[in-house]
Parts: sequence; C-alpha cells; structure tokens
Amino acid sequence: MSEKTAVYLHDQQREAIRQLARSWLWRSELPTWLLIIAVYSGWFGTLAYWRTLGLLPATLLLIFFTAWYMSLQHELIHGHPTRYPWLNQLFGMLPLAVWYPYGLYRDSHLAHHRHHPLTLPDEDPETYYFSAARWQRFPRWQQRIIALRNTFAGRLLLAPLLDIAGVLAGIGRAFRQREKGKIAMWLTHGALLALLVAWLKACDFSVVWFLLAVSYPALGITKVRSFLEHRAAEEPQARSVINEAAWPWRLLFLNLNYHSVHHDLPGLPWYGLRTVYLLWRKEYQQRNHGFVVQGYREWLRRYLFTAVDVTAHPATFAAEKGSVNNE
Repeated sequence: MSEKTAVYLHDQQREAIRQLARSWLWRSELPTWLLIIAVYSGWFGTLAYWRTLGLLPATLLLIFFTAWYMSLQHELIHGHPTRYPWLNQLFGMLPLAVWYPYGLYRDSHLAHHRHHPLTLPDEDPETYYFSAARWQRFPRWQQRIIALRNTFAGRLLLAPLLDIAGVLAGIGRAFRQREKGKIAMWLTHGALLALLVAWLKACDFSVVWFLLAVSYPALGITKVRSFLEHRAAEEPQARSVINEAAWPWRLLFLNLNYHSVHHDLPGLPWYGLRTVYLLWRKEYQQRNHGFVVQGYREWLRRYLFTAVDVTAHPATFAAEKGSVNNE
C-alpha cells in the first residue's frame, strides 16, 4: 500500500471513528462496564458456589473467567472504560491470575506499543525473538527448550512456566537493585494476593489446586492468542497478525485477534475492533502483507509439534554483520 493511500485510509478511519464515538453505546462504554460486572461476578460467584457447581465445572469456569480477566486488564491499560488511568487501574489490580502485577503488565505493554521497535530484541519487551549474538551464546539445551516453547503445544504447556520463572527472577532483581517503584508494586501485589488467598480459604477452595488447575491453564489460554501474534518483517505494519477467529475466541480475547487493527489504533475500544476491521478488511490485509490466518485452529494444525521460527531476529544478523564490517 502506498503512503498516499495509507494517509487517505487513516483520514477515512478517523472520520468513521468520530461518527461511531458519538453514539451513546461508545460514549457510555457500556460494553466494557458490563464486561467488568460479568468477569467479577462470574469469578467470585463461581468460587462462592463451587461446591454446588462441582469441582470440575467450577474449575473450568474459573479458568475461563481468569483468562477473560486478563483480557479485561489489557482493555483497562488502553484507557477504558474511563479517561482516568488511576480509576481503570483499580478495576485491574486484583491478582485473580496470581502472577502478574497490573503495573508490571501495564509498563511492559505500553512499551511494546512503540511502533517501529515492534518485535526487536532489547526494545520490544514482549518479543519472543532474541538478538543473533544472544541466540548463538545459548547452549544447545536452552535452544531446544525455546524450540519446544515455539510449538503450539509448548506455548500452551511450557510458556507459562517460563514466564512465571521470569517474573520471579524479576522480583529478586527489583529488590537487589533497590528499584523503589517496582518494590512498591510487588508489595502491593503481595498484599492483594494475601487477600485472594484468604478468600480462597474462606470458600474452602484449595490454593494449590487454584494455582495448578486454574491459574496455570488460564495463562496457557492467553498464549493461544499470542502465538505468532507478531513476526519479524521489514515493514512495521506487516508485523502484526489478523486472525479471523470464531466468535467464542473473539469474546474471550476481546477482539485482539484483529491484532493489526489494534496496533494501528491502540485506543480503539474492544467492541470497535471488529467493526473497523470489517469496514477496511481488504486494506488491512494489504497493509500487513497478507499476514492473515483463519482462526487458531490453523496454528494448531500447522504448529502443534512443529516449532515456528521465532529465534534470532533477522534484523540483528544484518546489524551485527554491518558492525563487523565497520571494524
């Protein structure tokens, strides 16, 4: 797509979004308020009545509501449902998914949305790529673990464990380096986590079962969405996927399967992503160079036990080669 066409498209989009934003539904942010009510009432209600529901149905519901809560946290980070970040933060601070403090996710994710460094190691904090030099320094066993993580099965089963290990290492690093802001964040998260544990015990629900059978699978489900969500490409607009997933996945992930649209318009509310995509479907598919898949089943079929090539970032090979040639 030419630069002139891209500018024209953005002008069209801005006008269309202004029209949509004037509607009562968008101005009220009612879908997000209803989402908050549904997530919290579903999560706490399931725990309160888990004996009536039965352990297995309650566990499955808790997995769903915990994964849905993490999607809600993403929406809160991007300025919804209110214009006040501190108020949005209050709706996302409870550690229902246990491992990630809201502030840690917020800071990392907003840095991830810097457009040009997307996928670049040491610049994009959410990238799965490594620099060529770092990848080559990894021992063979570590490369094999990463290759396993890069399968669809590995992203579901292994990636949450690796992420948890990284989070725990981050806690130690924050205290060793005396990073006051991060220490305060972790202490707040710990206090809220203590309240969560107290609630689990009050409901006579096993904390260990919650960690292993609810929190861990919920983290795994979020890895379904992020599987090959970004790729190394020369054009920044071609780095984010469009996944034309079925409606249950769209609801669970709050339309973030239209990830190219989200990175193009990060302030768009979740219920507007599909609308905008359908209005300019052809243009978005051109802009992201055909990086389109027909649902998560396609990733499952292609990469269940086959590793996707997300290892050393191609751009870092070129940069390091140029560095060597200049010496």
